[in-house]
Amino acid sequence: MGEIIRFISKSERERARLIREARANYERIFPSADSADAQDAAVDGDGSGASSKP
Repeated sequence: MGEIIRFISKSERERARLIREARANYERIFPSADSADAQDAAVDGDGSGASSKP
């Protein structure tokens, strides 16, 4: 009991969806250093983040 439910208009939901989509596209084109490190760890296969690159 005591929960507050906030009304979110359809246009506000659509705006939030478009912002999330734009951020995802930007992150794909310009990955942050954190996500680049995570990708290197995934490529290495051991998850340690230790790269075999010179």
